[in-house]
Amino acid sequence: MLIAAALISKEALLVHADIGTASFYNPPYIPTKCGGNSEEQFPPGNMFAAVSEGLWDNGAACGRRYRLRCISGPNRPCKQRTIDVKVVDLCPFSPCPSTIVLSRDAFAAVSHPRGRKINIEYIQV
Repeated sequence: MLIAAALISKEALLVHADIGTASFYNPPYIPTKCGGNSEEQFPPGNMFAAVSEGLWDNGAACGRRYRLRCISGPNRPCKQRTIDVKVVDLCPFSPCPSTIVLSRDAFAAVSHPRGRKINIEYIQV
């Protein structure tokens, strides 16, 4: 019962979420704008992300955590899973292809490998 309540409350947090897009990037992930060459900046399971200028907030986004889930994309890519990611970098691409650029592992946790870009709901936690 406790596990069910925890899952329901985690999903309920997305009720007031923002809508955006997510893509992924590949290693090497360092150096980053937040933690430089430190391996300690990466959370367990490689659940981390780089963010676009709109979320970067002149570097204040470093260390922020976002809860997100896939809501749609080409060829029905979404897995029914919500994940938490830690911001470790500014989007390494110009222009940035999405709102949030996930590590390969984080992207694989929410999407089947049918595309490079998905639509997401996300909220800062």
